[in-house]
Amino acid sequence: MQVSITQENLHKALSIVSRVVGNKTTLPVLGNVLLRTQDNRLKLAATNLEIGVTYWIGAKVETDGDITIPAKLLSEYVSNLPSGNVDIKVEKTAADIQAQSFQSKINGIDADEFPSIPEVDGDIKIEIPTDVFKESFTQVVGVASGDDSRPVLTGIYLHANEGNLYAVATDSYRLAEKKIMEFEGECDVIIPGRTISEFLRMIDDESVNTVEISIDENQISFKLGDLELVSRLIDGQFPNYRQLIPEEVPTTAVVSTKELKNITKVTSLFARENAGSVTLGVNDQKVSMRSIASQVGENNSDIDAEVAGEDIEISLNGRYISDALSVIGSDTIELGLTGKVNPCLIRPVDDSSYLHVIMPLRS
Repeated sequence: MQVSITQENLHKALSIVSRVVGNKTTLPVLGNVLLRTQDNRLKLAATNLEIGVTYWIGAKVETDGDITIPAKLLSEYVSNLPSGNVDIKVEKTAADIQAQSFQSKINGIDADEFPSIPEVDGDIKIEIPTDVFKESFTQVVGVASGDDSRPVLTGIYLHANEGNLYAVATDSYRLAEKKIMEFEGECDVIIPGRTISEFLRMIDDESVNTVEISIDENQISFKLGDLELVSRLIDGQFPNYRQLIPEEVPTTAVVSTKELKNITKVTSLFARENAGSVTLGVNDQKVSMRSIASQVGENNSDIDAEVAGEDIEISLNGRYISDALSVIGSDTIELGLTGKVNPCLIRPVDDSSYLHVIMPLRS
């Protein structure tokens, strides 16, 4: 193989595909990135057997071929090269890389040992505008559980219901639901949270307007221009989460998102001794928040609110409130309180497509 590409394009591609390469792998080739020429382009690929990523870049191809090269070394090396062309010449399992006055030889592994990344051509195909995809999955992925003992809760539940497509995540202490768009097809899958997190970090080309999704029985693929990520799906049944969402909300309070963020941040400083527990109160056209730390002191803050319903207090995890507010772009939010031992609802006032539910702490 002999190929010439620009340093900028090669660096960008390596920074994307190298994200899925693990530091400790049972197979040495899994620590490598695949380079393969095809149709006068260069394909870069990496996989950890759970997630596979490919990225295509334009190149001047003299002779076709392939090789796998240690991903970390190649990525760091290319990032330090000057702008301009990078020439790569492969002989057997070694790559000679030259860029201006820089010249190196990196030993690799035969490309035949690299695991194939499957092509997903399932019956379920979905196209989501890139900006909608980013907003929707960013608003739910942080709620997915990190506890592998319940695998289904570590994923994002993507499903169709009553003519709409939803993304949902829960760790059993909180829940986030986002109505993505109208959708008349069928869909009912659980996507690993890490898959979504990695793909969101890879999306840096806003000029590509659509994320193309293909789903088969066991796998899902996301395509954005020259980038494709393939992942296994999580096998299992997602909980019937809708039963956790109260139908009646006796008390609501509309407040400034910024002001609620501020009092949550301050009050949480005093909540560290109590596992982040803060007391949220609604009364007299105010929303108050307090926390007591026996060794440090106490804090009590309040902000103006448009309150409808009866006075109420509830104990919540302050970090969960902050997490919810961090992914809401609306200037104002509505708090829905349904009882001292019942869930708290958080909704953007100007966006009915998003709902965040936080379960109360037992006092």
